[in-house]
Amino acid sequence: MSDLGDVLWNEAVGPSAYTEAQERYRQAVLDQYKLCVEMADRVSARRNLTNTFFLSLNSAVVAAVAAVSARGVSGLPVLLLLTGLVILFAQCAAWYVMVRSYRQLNFAKWAVIGALEERLPAFAYSRAEWKASGEGRDWRKYLPLTHVEQWVPVIFALSYLVGFCAVAFR
Repeated sequence: MSDLGDVLWNEAVGPSAYTEAQERYRQAVLDQYKLCVEMADRVSARRNLTNTFFLSLNSAVVAAVAAVSARGVSGLPVLLLLTGLVILFAQCAAWYVMVRSYRQLNFAKWAVIGALEERLPAFAYSRAEWKASGEGRDWRKYLPLTHVEQWVPVIFALSYLVGFCAVAFR
């Protein structure tokens, strides 16, 4: 990480850029930067709540199906099973779209944060942290969560399809 300093410090902003005349402007940029970082963090927290909601909902569905199956209830009409499958697919699709949307929103927020860092003495998040994490290229160093979480709804949808086929075509 010796070259981390090369991407951390902004050569265009040094101590001489902090004169009294520029102090109000620099403080306004810093305050706006803090707000943007806080809002990006809140988006991540909302994304986590969304994932928790859908994971709980899907877990409840799996538990309900397991309970019904344990009682030996069989002979449900295929149309009823197919309707349930379509509803579950729609739920998984909504989950996938929401995860993707949060990913896109965070990408935009971090681009704005990077632009604000051009007015600050360091590129702490936009360049240095990304470089320190291997820029998402080496999964052993850092695996972006959104790359993993976007597959969870797909896995649930596929498991529902397999379950439907197992029940409908036995």
